[in-house]
Amino acid sequence: MNTTKELFPLVGVDVALFSVVDERLKVLLVKRAREPDAKRWALPGGMLKPNLDASLAGTARRVLADKVAVELPHIEEVGTYSGPDRDPRGWSVTVLFYALLPLDKINAVVRNKVEAVEWADATSPGHRLAFDHAEQLAAAVKKLRAKVAADALPLHLLPEKFTLTQLQNVVSVILGHPVDKSSFRRRLKSSSDLVELDEFVRGAQRPAQLFTASPRFSFTSSP
Repeated sequence: MNTTKELFPLVGVDVALFSVVDERLKVLLVKRAREPDAKRWALPGGMLKPNLDASLAGTARRVLADKVAVELPHIEEVGTYSGPDRDPRGWSVTVLFYALLPLDKINAVVRNKVEAVEWADATSPGHRLAFDHAEQLAAAVKKLRAKVAADALPLHLLPEKFTLTQLQNVVSVILGHPVDKSSFRRRLKSSSDLVELDEFVRGAQRPAQLFTASPRFSFTSSP
């Protein structure tokens, strides 16, 4: 009789939730309330529950809503991390996602298994992160930057109505360098992702027109 116990890995997700705060790319960190790595800062995450989750993307949405009360308009897979040593509870597999959300839509109410939340600088969070989350965060920032550099518009980081200057500033923040205004505006003229509104806000020199995202806009399907 074979008495060998078959071991199954822990399967979970982690989420790098990005926003632009004070003209800096920020990521939401949570302070863990329980072991392992209690009191350490980490990306929000949790374990797959097959009876609740139809997919790992569904797991990501559930665990983030459970911990910080955030609904995600956009979520995208970054990569998979696995091994016997990344989590002291045993052999584990986690799938990393990143998500985009405008700050005015976030109500980061602390919920289960979290002591506190913090918007930290995405490239220099100022904390020694739990598990392999520093590596994960760097990968998520790299993927987001590459997508925006390939002309995808990060409209999920903007309010429902926005100016082209606001959009240009958000793109510059993500890329980490200023974007040339003339070439950026020329590119936007042919974009089907934007809808002009017959609304204006007061600008520094003249009223600035407001725009909104097209109903067909998808950050996932952008270049």
